[in-house]
Amino acid sequence: MILDMTEKRAWQVALARAQAIEAAWDDPAARQRAILACRHALEGQEELPHLCRLAQLLDPAMERRQLAAVLAPLERVAARRRVTDVEVLADDAPPAAAAVAAPMPLTVVVDCLRSAFNLGAIFRTAECLGAARIWVCGYTAAPSQTQVAQAAMGTERLVSWQAWPRVGEALAALRAEGAACVALETVRDAPAPEAYPWTFPGALILGNERFGIDPETLRQADGVVRIPVYGRKNSLNVATAFAVCAYAIRRAWDAADGAGR
Repeated sequence: MILDMTEKRAWQVALARAQAIEAAWDDPAARQRAILACRHALEGQEELPHLCRLAQLLDPAMERRQLAAVLAPLERVAARRRVTDVEVLADDAPPAAAAVAAPMPLTVVVDCLRSAFNLGAIFRTAECLGAARIWVCGYTAAPSQTQVAQAAMGTERLVSWQAWPRVGEALAALRAEGAACVALETVRDAPAPEAYPWTFPGALILGNERFGIDPETLRQADGVVRIPVYGRKNSLNVATAFAVCAYAIRRAWDAADGAGR
């Protein structure tokens, strides 16, 4: 989306108002005032229909998880430019042509990711490890979005993808194909990825950076894995966690392939 200065300013103001909701969240009265103020401001942007549509998502009774559906698109358009691998590696020589292995029968299901850059990183890792496809659900950015493409470095054109409005529909379609759906989440006593009995075709479910996978989606999963951590933080960045888990899945697939499955 290319904006003129007036439009960009409108998006930046809208982002600031939405961030004010997040900042006031623990004070119910202040939160409601901030929600109503933001909704009123967005409804007044008749010349910018994308902003007007976001106003419809702002409800004083909304849950914190729902706020991300407003913040995520605002951040993608209005956030300041960041340096990515595209700039860092722009002058590197392209790698020599190499034979591409048959895709690993793994579908990566990404539900309600807030960061377009995280999605791009997931595409890049998925392509490197040979995952067959990525399904983006909820308000996850489209892979054609500029910030996704920047982080993906062209891999969004190499990995098959499909958008689903609701993750439940994606999981139902996967089960119809005979795929086992496994969630990556910080669930106590869940096995580590390398200890899980992976079967193929399979699917790995990733959730929102802050809230994780929705509890209803977890209930629908055929299994859950977690990555043990040893520091003060409870979890890894979602793109980093995906890389750790996907590598374990790749090793399981290679072992199964070598054994003739």
